[in-house]
Amino acid sequence: MTAPTVEAAIHELMDLAWNVVYDLLEERGLLGDGFEVAAYTGIHSWVEDLTRYTVVHSRDVAVLFVDTRPVDAIDFRHDLLGAGDPKSFFTLPG
Repeated sequence: MTAPTVEAAIHELMDLAWNVVYDLLEERGLLGDGFEVAAYTGIHSWVEDLTRYTVVHSRDVAVLFVDTRPVDAIDFRHDLLGAGDPKSFFTLPG
């Protein structure tokens, strides 16, 4: 068995919840040219306690997933990638 590529991992997450991702992007005013699923090129994932956090990003936007559920979307910022706590850039559900 081989490890999935970054592209395959991104597509799997996005395909599972595309309608919710689309709604988040629309609510935050982040839809428009260049926001196709294929434009997402980066993924960063980590585990805290029993929860997996994943950030999928393009040049312009980033989407935070908690486990496999998208919970927030923001304008992409490069300092997000080197942050000690990347989820602090997002609004987490209460």
